[in-house]
Amino acid sequence: MNDKQTLRQGWLARLEERLFAASMPRVVQGIRHEASVDYREMVRDLDTPMAPAFEREVARTLNRGGELDLIPAETLMPEMMQRFDLDRDDFGPEEAVHFGELQTVCNRCPVVGRCWKAMRGGERWETCRGFCPNAEAFEHKSLEAAG
Repeated sequence: MNDKQTLRQGWLARLEERLFAASMPRVVQGIRHEASVDYREMVRDLDTPMAPAFEREVARTLNRGGELDLIPAETLMPEMMQRFDLDRDDFGPEEAVHFGELQTVCNRCPVVGRCWKAMRGGERWETCRGFCPNAEAFEHKSLEAAG
């Protein structure tokens, strides 16, 4: 293969990659509407393999109001709590109201797509504390549970 052919193949590969990425909004919306049950299952299973462009578009969709696709307090909050070495049992019955408030904050999270990607990517608590609106409460509870 000569230099011209190599250059052309590289250019075509980059073009194909750009076209693939540019089609993602339509692809995600199509799957979301035509196969909504499968889409929701895929989004709620944080271990589902996804192409990076598809994953980025799902995160954007979640940030724009994907509350029908994902209930953050059910899928993301338990994962986030694990980052802080917590689970539901660390909150006693006397803390039911407080725990409910944490769930409400989680369900109204303005960066749910970022959280979703972080939980999928296995980000540690140090990263999550920079964007999670419940991070301070989780840190406090984690220290309380440890001591």
